[in-house]
Amino acid sequence: MDIIVCVKQVPETTNVKINKDTNTIIREGNNSIINPFDLYAVEEAIRLREALGGNVTAISMGIPQAEELLREVIAIGVDNAVLLSDKAFAGADTLATSYTLAAGIRKISSYDLIICGRQSTDGDTAQVGPSLAEKLEIPHVTCVSKIEEISKDCIKCYRLIEDGYEVVEMRLPGLITVVKEINEPRLPSLFGLRKAMQAEIPIWTANDINIDNTLCGIAGSPTYVVDTFSPNHEIENEILNGEPEEQAKIVIDKLMKIIYKKG
Repeated sequence: MDIIVCVKQVPETTNVKINKDTNTIIREGNNSIINPFDLYAVEEAIRLREALGGNVTAISMGIPQAEELLREVIAIGVDNAVLLSDKAFAGADTLATSYTLAAGIRKISSYDLIICGRQSTDGDTAQVGPSLAEKLEIPHVTCVSKIEEISKDCIKCYRLIEDGYEVVEMRLPGLITVVKEINEPRLPSLFGLRKAMQAEIPIWTANDINIDNTLCGIAGSPTYVVDTFSPNHEIENEILNGEPEEQAKIVIDKLMKIIYKKG
């Protein structure tokens, strides 16, 4: 079974640099990690290959330093990887991102299943997976927490919903997005680290994947970001002393003042 897994590089902390002209993240020079949800996608892809045979290819769209991210997933167990990198891809929203990824996947050509993490920690939209499936004109299932059965032509899986789960069957080739309940990601092995150091990772530009530059990057992004900022997590704490009845009265008084201020 040939599997493609999509991975993304995201900022390591909430203290990120923002381009004030476009209100998009400046990814160059920031400490970055593999999107946590994508690690579950990588793990599930490797488990399927171990059970069924085949090949796992990781694909990512990003700046040149994202090559290190792809070496990390090769160290974990992915067979090979491709990086889509071009200045034309910068500032992409989810629509432009899925357009570019779809073009890269078409160049890879052969696949039975595409696995994505449910969402990324920087955008948090959960839109790229479904949008990518639509671009490729293949079926998709989101929020998969368990793969029950899989063959060359069909997959049966559990889809997590608010009050339980759904059991869904989907024909292949198709795409799934996975949640953290699906598995426990493994760590890189010594053999994997050596393989990753020696791996040749092709870098494909806009010309390599034959795309329209007006449909990728910020030029192809209809989404306009009004403002971007890091949340302030400072909280004032107060320790109350005295008898429980006295503490309860103080808490009620404070709550009433807050309610009064907010109208």
